[in-house]
Amino acid sequence: MTGLETEFTPLQSLIGGVLIGVSAVLLMALQGRIMGATGILAGLVTGAAPGERGWRAAMVAGMIAGPLLVLAVTGQMPAVDVPVSLPMILTGGFIVGIGVTYGGGCTTGHGICGMARLSPRSVVATLTFMVACLATVHVIRHVLEV
Repeated sequence: MTGLETEFTPLQSLIGGVLIGVSAVLLMALQGRIMGATGILAGLVTGAAPGERGWRAAMVAGMIAGPLLVLAVTGQMPAVDVPVSLPMILTGGFIVGIGVTYGGGCTTGHGICGMARLSPRSVVATLTFMVACLATVHVIRHVLEV
């Protein structure tokens, strides 16, 4: 492999996965809502029903506060190394936005919450995400050798 290397972080990944899972279960149990990040943000930005704004704002605030909690505990911000340019990031975000719109949700909504509910639509969406990810990694790492 020449360019990109994937860092193996099993403990951090386990902790993150547990926190996301607990958050999804609590949101469903306490609010009866599915924890899809883009749906939560979209409802907050576009104007959710009056009783919906509070929990949506709390979820978004929690997502923003995560790195600040790491800073408070460790004394440094989490390291984020994005090996692409700002135009590439913006283009990727635009493409993801299109996918979220046509796919009826994001990876957290389908992959975590939808799969847990055995939603056929989420099973198909998650399989599509995974195949697209595998194909992209294969092309980038083995065909283009980036």
